[in-house]
Amino acid sequence: MSTFPSNIIYNFLIAFGVIVGASLFAGLGALINDHPPLKSMFQIASSIKIWAVAVALGGTFSTFEILEKGIFKGEIRSIIKQAVYVVVAVIGANVGYGFIRLVQRCGETMFK
Repeated sequence: MSTFPSNIIYNFLIAFGVIVGASLFAGLGALINDHPPLKSMFQIASSIKIWAVAVALGGTFSTFEILEKGIFKGEIRSIIKQAVYVVVAVIGANVGYGFIRLVQRCGETMFK
């Protein structure tokens, strides 16, 4: 598999994993502290989406350097690649957020 498609898969799954993993551990922490875990999971998932994208991109400075090359040196292909990476990471974070919302809805219906 070439590097571009594999990087797209990595970016998506890393952003998804950051949201889901952080939310699950926040729920565990809420259980330990005797707080409502589903509410804590949802709050964490909604507040860390931008950080999940930054983690998936591997840090923002490399992305800015590549965008700078693309703009000032005319490398349009690198700009398009970085835009795809950012969009895929955002989609991964939003899918993770949707998964946590699904868990929250299922939990609310189970406990009512």
